Amino acid sequence: MSHEELDFSTFCIGILADHLKMNQCSVYELLIKTGLLYGYIIPCYSSLHTFGRQYIIDDLIGHLKEKGAL
Repeated sequence: MSHEELDFSTFCIGILADHLKMNQCSVYELLIKTGLLYGYIIPCYSSLHTFGRQYIIDDLIGHLKEKGAL
């Protein structure tokens, strides 16, 4: 994982935690459990990081709902 991917992953966890009113550790565990961190966020970094905050939040929430995590 590159430094940029790590920074972006941390950003995603933070904005998702704020939006869901959860702590960041819980969001991290949720993203690990559902496979989204290493199966989606990091592999798709090159395109995902070009989108705005609200798009990323909506996209990740959509994926979490698809996986039955929300």
